[in-house]
Amino acid sequence: MLKAVGQVLFSSGLQNPKYTAEEKKQGQDYEIRSYQAAKWMSTTLSGMQADAAMSTGFRRLFNYIQGNNQNKVKVDMTAPVTCRVVPGAGPACESTFTVSFYVPEEHQANPPAPNDQEVFVETRKEFTTYVRTYGGFSNENMKQEELLKLLESLKRDGVEFVDKPYYTVGYDSPFKLTNRRNEVWVLKKEEEQ
Repeated sequence: MLKAVGQVLFSSGLQNPKYTAEEKKQGQDYEIRSYQAAKWMSTTLSGMQADAAMSTGFRRLFNYIQGNNQNKVKVDMTAPVTCRVVPGAGPACESTFTVSFYVPEEHQANPPAPNDQEVFVETRKEFTTYVRTYGGFSNENMKQEELLKLLESLKRDGVEFVDKPYYTVGYDSPFKLTNRRNEVWVLKKEEEQ
């Protein structure tokens, strides 16, 4: 009974992309996950503010799942929402942000085509990523702090990784107040995506 209550209160209940996780080594403060190849609905923006890009991108994708697609069908929300970040060349340069929703299993073979020209189907090949998980309401400062902690851990462990792009990842609706789950992802070397 308690487990069922916990699942209702603390799990999103949304479909997630399939992955396998390696067993953590002692003292390891990150996960290593291999995600299966899958389709994601995506939109790309440029700018200086990650949170503003995330908000605009989320709105475009939310309109898509609400029926702004050629089949005029509602598509189930999934988790997580990922944001691939390609940092600008310098401090005053725009970064590129690609915000994505995982396409639910029932639409993986043939996702409804988007009506918005700025929304597109992205086919991600299988990839392996290093994952650092943290809680709370995430913001740009937290994302940067958690990314730096992950990079320090990977350097400490002598792990080969791709320094850009990196991903910021969220699992929860803005209305969920407790037990929030956020992540930063850094791709394993030779796994550029």
